[in-house]
Amino acid sequence: MGPVISVVDDDMSFRRATARLIHSLGHAVESFGSAEEFLCSGRLEDTACLVSDVKMPGMDGIELQRRLRRQGCRLPVIFITAHPGTNVRNQALASGAVGFLNKPFRDEELISCLDRALVAKA
Repeated sequence: MGPVISVVDDDMSFRRATARLIHSLGHAVESFGSAEEFLCSGRLEDTACLVSDVKMPGMDGIELQRRLRRQGCRLPVIFITAHPGTNVRNQALASGAVGFLNKPFRDEELISCLDRALVAKA
């Protein structure tokens, strides 16, 4: 089993589908319904890459990335969103995100982002 990829998305069906895809690539996957759930999980140290929705109840994905950066965590982040916007995309990429995908996306797009993220992490 490869490195752990953590998926954070409040949409359970999307979270499960994304986790299945990532698992099919040979990676261990942990999934969480919120940024807060991820932060409290104790799985941050095991996570090689984070795939996070942008808009979620409570803490959004951008704030999750900011919080991780403030803690000195340079975990590669791939953002996904059903609400694309140039400002959010630019903000996420300027903050170091390795990818920003609009839902729905092709499997190959996520796979490409994961490949870049895991190379950056190595």
